Amino acid sequence: MNSEVDWAAQARQFQDSIGKQWTQAVQSIQQGAAGLPALNFQHDKLLELQQAYLREAAELWNQGLGGKPNGDKRFANDAWSRNPVASFSAAVYLLNARTLLGLAEAADADDKTKTRLRFAVEQWLAASAPSNFLALNAEAQQKAIETRGESIARGVQNLLADLQQGHVSMTDESAFEVGVNVATTEGAVVFENELFQLIEYKPLTKQVYERPFLVVPPCINKFYILDLQPENSVVRYLSEQGHRTFLVSWRNPDASMEDKTWDDYIGDGAITAIETVQDITGAKTINALGFCVGGTILGTALAVLAARKRKPVQSATFLTTFLDFSDTGVLDVFVDEPFVQFREATMGSKGLLKGQELASTFSFLRPNDLVWNYVVGNYLKGETPPPFDLLYWNSDSTNLPGPMYAWYLRNTYLENNLVQPGKVTVCGEKLDFSRVDLPVYLYGSREDHIVPVAGAYASVKHLPGKKRFVMGASGHIAGVINPPSKNKRSYWTNDKLPETFDAWVAGAKEHPGSWWPDWASWLKPHGGKQIPAPKAYGKAKKYKAIEPAPGRYVKAKA
Repeated sequence: MNSEVDWAAQARQFQDSIGKQWTQAVQSIQQGAAGLPALNFQHDKLLELQQAYLREAAELWNQGLGGKPNGDKRFANDAWSRNPVASFSAAVYLLNARTLLGLAEAADADDKTKTRLRFAVEQWLAASAPSNFLALNAEAQQKAIETRGESIARGVQNLLADLQQGHVSMTDESAFEVGVNVATTEGAVVFENELFQLIEYKPLTKQVYERPFLVVPPCINKFYILDLQPENSVVRYLSEQGHRTFLVSWRNPDASMEDKTWDDYIGDGAITAIETVQDITGAKTINALGFCVGGTILGTALAVLAARKRKPVQSATFLTTFLDFSDTGVLDVFVDEPFVQFREATMGSKGLLKGQELASTFSFLRPNDLVWNYVVGNYLKGETPPPFDLLYWNSDSTNLPGPMYAWYLRNTYLENNLVQPGKVTVCGEKLDFSRVDLPVYLYGSREDHIVPVAGAYASVKHLPGKKRFVMGASGHIAGVINPPSKNKRSYWTNDKLPETFDAWVAGAKEHPGSWWPDWASWLKPHGGKQIPAPKAYGKAKKYKAIEPAPGRYVKAKA
């Protein structure tokens, strides 16, 4: 009986202690501790959070070392439940994580401040998880015992290898080689300048559409995300549908390109590619696709051409593309006036943004999946990640010219100038997307953390031509690279295009499988009549094959 009384007293003392710690924590955040801005909280939400925290903390205390971490894959292995100390530490961590995220939501602040606070909390929580430390990771400890320490030795070797290569391995990079088992669709480089190589792919049908097709991939990372393997290659799919396909392979910038600007990427890049495809094929108009930043480049190029009263593109496809940067999601946390001014001062006239910095930024948008998951697997468990073509591509980073990057930051993410008619001048022309009057196919991925689907939908408001918007399942890459042969995921369509994305979703219909056939059906009438497929690359004398695809530009490392 006395022990029960003592236990209850200890529980009350613990609850009082937790209450005091709660008060101190809230006060320190309100006062701007640890470099945070001073914050106020919504009183009702704060009180609700405090009560929930006290209740759940008392329950954990009453359970003692029997507290279990539920619903988190980091702690799902049986080793955690068999180790009471590790299990309890994980349960306490999850309670604190829920509470801290709740505090971020309860902050009485504008949306951007709340987003930044939430992002900072998520980064700290991801880094401080018990699973990241060998002393607390029951699964890694069990593996070390089972392998008699061999897993720890392998982990040290993996760490040293990753330090040497400069990034955390997400896949077995030795299993892939560009042009050998990725980027293998047959073709030839038929034109090049200092910014890009133009690849023409071998037709896979006896007849092709009279209008050729130009693909403008992002200049962040390499083009072969659109040509990973034959079974999931967008390039090959286009050729199988009867399109004479060309693609821009951006050069990986080095010191010789550190003065290149956004105007260069539009004029000497996208516009030159469009004109070259016209010249090679003799077509008056072509069809074009832009993916992510490649879509922003293509859209800007079309606006420049429209200002010159030229319309060389019959139809345009924009995949996970921002034209309107009013809803950029979590990336907004990185961009404000001081940050842009710093970039302009350090590389606005000359310099390079290193590819590894970009890669790290994108990885930390999903820290548990793209950073700490591999830290735990590679170093604590001594595992070698399996071969995966998409993650190999993700690790194959590219640099960006400083002037181009600084201009892009200010005029897109910071000021959203592209969609303000006449606000910016590119290649000597004032941009106005209302002049870009052509049929467009717009695609957004439902779970995209880089181009939120509502941001992709926002282009509907600015392009005056006939439009079709389609939403696919999954994220920025997996949603796009979803070939019909896999019969995976689903997509949504809605023939109406209301003012808001939420209204579009409310009226959308879900379809099983890939969105690619829907796109192919939309594209078919824009291809024109069928003509015999060319038997040689390029054009006699003027555009001879320079080298086989994928070319040397894509093989250059950052």
